[in-house]
Amino acid sequence: MKAWSSHWKASIKPNKQRKYAYKAPLHIKRKFLAAHLSKELRTKHKSRSVTLRIGDKVTVMRGQFAKKSGKIERLDIPESRVYVTGVEHAKKDGSKSAYPLHPSNVMITELDTTDKRRMETKA
Repeated sequence: MKAWSSHWKASIKPNKQRKYAYKAPLHIKRKFLAAHLSKELRTKHKSRSVTLRIGDKVTVMRGQFAKKSGKIERLDIPESRVYVTGVEHAKKDGSKSAYPLHPSNVMITELDTTDKRRMETKA
C-alpha cells in the first residue's frame, strides 16, 4: 500500500485533504507551518506568507488569546502547531502550560533575521 503521494491533485473532498496533510512526511509538513505577514512586512518582502521559525514575533489573530503577541518558542512539526511566549493556560494543579496554536491563526509582525539565507530567498 502506498503511504503518501506528492502527486495529489487538489481534491475538493475534505477527507482526502486531511489525509494528505496527516500522512505527509516531515519535510512537507514543515511547509504547512506558514503564516501571513503583517501589511508592512508584506510590502517590504513582496510576499503574502512565510514559513514560521523560532524567534519570529507573531500576533495571535483568533481564539481566546486573540491580540496577544510574543515570540515563537517552539514549533511542533508533526502536529502542525506553534507555541508562543505569553500564550499559556492554567492547569488544574495551578501550573501553567504552553498553549498550541495553529499557524493560520497567527500573523507575523517581525521576522527573525539572524539567518542571512532566509532573507536572500522569499523572506
